[in-house]
Amino acid sequence: MRGQIILSHGSDSGPGATKISALADWAEAMGWRTQRPDFRAHDGRGYAAAVAPRVAQLCEVIAACEAPPVLVGSSMGAFASALASLEVPVAALFLLATPPAVPGCAQALELRANVPTLLIHGWRDELCPVEGVQDFAARRRLPLLLLDDDHRLLASMDTIAAQFGILLGALA
Repeated sequence: MRGQIILSHGSDSGPGATKISALADWAEAMGWRTQRPDFRAHDGRGYAAAVAPRVAQLCEVIAACEAPPVLVGSSMGAFASALASLEVPVAALFLLATPPAVPGCAQALELRANVPTLLIHGWRDELCPVEGVQDFAARRRLPLLLLDDDHRLLASMDTIAAQFGILLGALA
């Protein structure tokens, strides 16, 4: 086995979400172990109230890993993954459709410096406008791949999988 990957779904979704499942299957085929925590119990509290419990649950899962894992997240899962990286060591971040802030949440998007990170976002994201993630990436000089897609990024799965493979290959 190459290492551990923890994949975090977005709000109003679950661990069987299309993107998360596809990336987990692909990583497992390459010899990585994957986990997909279920955050749905927290999501019923509303977006802002779900952030802290999601981050806490994710940190518990990370703490149980033998080595720092790769975190993959989509939307709220990306936001929580980034914040968890501030609290516990992680090997890398692969963040999709990432909101730069969650309305009503005091904590804005942030992540640990010097962690390999790739942000992927849709030009037509109707929930998380592209300007916010562009500004976040620019201020930190992070790689950002913008795709002609919406928030779900389902039309771009081949491109996303290829980029995921590049990141995992660099870590292997």
